[in-house]
Amino acid sequence: MTALILPIKPMSADAYKENRKGNMGFTNFKLDPRLMRSIQEANYTIPTAIQKQAIPICMEGSDVIGTAATGTGKTAAFVLPILNHLLNTPAHGKHTRVLIVAPTRELAEQNREVIKTFARHTNIRSAVVYGGVGFHSQKQALTDGTEIIVCCPGRILDHMGQGNANLKKIEIAVLDEADRMLDMGFLPDIKRILAALPHERQTMLFSATFAPELLDLINHNLRNPKRISVSTEAPAETVDHCFYPVPESQKTDLLLALLKKINDHKSILIFTRTKRRADRVMEHLTKAGYVTGILHADRSQNERKRELDGFRSGRLKIMVATDIAARGLDIETISHVINYDIPDTAINYIHRIGRTGRAERSGDAITFISADDESEVRDIERRLGTAVEKKRLEGFEYSKYDIPSGRKFAQGAGGSSPRVHKGPMCGSWGGKRRGGGGRRRR
Repeated sequence: MTALILPIKPMSADAYKENRKGNMGFTNFKLDPRLMRSIQEANYTIPTAIQKQAIPICMEGSDVIGTAATGTGKTAAFVLPILNHLLNTPAHGKHTRVLIVAPTRELAEQNREVIKTFARHTNIRSAVVYGGVGFHSQKQALTDGTEIIVCCPGRILDHMGQGNANLKKIEIAVLDEADRMLDMGFLPDIKRILAALPHERQTMLFSATFAPELLDLINHNLRNPKRISVSTEAPAETVDHCFYPVPESQKTDLLLALLKKINDHKSILIFTRTKRRADRVMEHLTKAGYVTGILHADRSQNERKRELDGFRSGRLKIMVATDIAARGLDIETISHVINYDIPDTAINYIHRIGRTGRAERSGDAITFISADDESEVRDIERRLGTAVEKKRLEGFEYSKYDIPSGRKFAQGAGGSSPRVHKGPMCGSWGGKRRGGGGRRRR
């Protein structure tokens, strides 16, 4: 199967703002009235940029390649056309009609929640299939004709191997966060899954970035796909960025001092580079009296679900996580992202801080930088297209040794000199918000 990629001009930030001012609502898509009722009840009014581009194309039945960051509304962009198709196309027998593949359990659950939100006034059934939970209930969902299955690659292959999953009548397949699945080594699994599906199907591939390695997958599995691209790899304009130079040995002390200064937070997400460090940071926070959750790959599925539910409900105000949570974690009330460890790439920085500043809310992205982080700092500033303000927390007693200074951080993006300030942490603590620290220059 050879893919002829038909480009669609990406929507610029200015065009996106203008579209939001316009009167193009969900009624323009001519969706089923039952879906429109759910859309209204969910307080969806104006489609996002990815929804405006993707929904009409997906409703045509075309194969689609969508490039959009998390938090842009891409899940609804494919879920609504899928539900509309199921409601308006009669099924021939009792079988699964839609397969959505996601890289993590958390993303699979979130996709399923979006499906439930919009399908509430229909009889369409959905189920999630992933590891770490009971096998029998999943087998039942796969064998009793549940219309939509949202799965992770490993567990659906287990069911296929045991003859539980008949995918020969799948009408629509979705690969969500395909680049993430590539990073996690799932590409061979994805190829096996797609090979088991009927040739005549609609395939949608969504990704936060477009990795060249995906081309082979696209060329062999998508038919004349139309490509949609919306403002990827750029943080929300409502996010304020700042760096805190600090010796490695003082990171935990600085974190505790910062948390004492935050009085108006809703939810704080703290990223560490390793599982072991996440455990250690959580221990320190718990000893300091903070009710804290933790999210990383060594936690069982039930533990991760319990922690996420607590974070969403507000019972847990702080979550410590590794990058497993950086993609697909959709909680609109996260007000602060703190990078205890700087991310290893600028793109991962964008993915991490994309957890805040959602739905045009303000947010703060705070990153601790130590003496060995020079390269990462420069990459992030280049990606943002501006120097990020360097700050020192007033009243915090820094060690006189090992503080990043001098030529290490002597220049910001484009050769500009940094400003190392004392005082408020980022724009939301007394300083004027700087509108996101600038957009990345392309």
